[in-house]
Amino acid sequence: MLIPHDTRIALDTVVDLVNTAPESEPPEDGPTGGPGDGTEDGLADLAALYAFAEHHHISAVGTLGEKDLGAVRAVRSRFAEVFAAPDARTAADLVNRLVAAAGTTPQLTDHDGYDWHVHYFAPDASLSDHLAADCGMALAFIIVAGEQERLRRCEAPDCGRAFVDLSRNRSRRYCSSRTCGNRLHVAAYRARRREAGA
Repeated sequence: MLIPHDTRIALDTVVDLVNTAPESEPPEDGPTGGPGDGTEDGLADLAALYAFAEHHHISAVGTLGEKDLGAVRAVRSRFAEVFAAPDARTAADLVNRLVAAAGTTPQLTDHDGYDWHVHYFAPDASLSDHLAADCGMALAFIIVAGEQERLRRCEAPDCGRAFVDLSRNRSRRYCSSRTCGNRLHVAAYRARRREAGA
């Protein structure tokens, strides 16, 4: 599946945004006590919101307030619903509502050394509208391609973090093969050894 560079960046952003929610549980051997690790809200305050925007190189953020924080959390909840959608029609309806509410204004841009790409938000858009429009259109790309089932949650029983399965055969089951995947494979191996020894 060929995904344009700006769409891939927006997909990474939406996954990270969804995973800032407290209900996104971390793997047991993952980090604890930090933002987005399942123990607290990764967007707990304005400092965390600014850090998220900076980490994802979101341009023209401006001054943010509590209203922005609440609006971004609301967008995050809507995106979580897209990842939980049982079918493409439901996911499409959710994305359509998100993008429409953001008041999309597609325009070509080549800022910050990037080649031409499309921004779907107005130049003076709020951070929440920026995320809703750009990330919503990235999710729309996945749905239009008939790949809605690639929007997944980790199957590790104590995780549940969001991810986009970009494997060729849509076989990815865990948010990280190095943490959740490896941990479950080791647990299964140890269980087999115990059974063999019994």
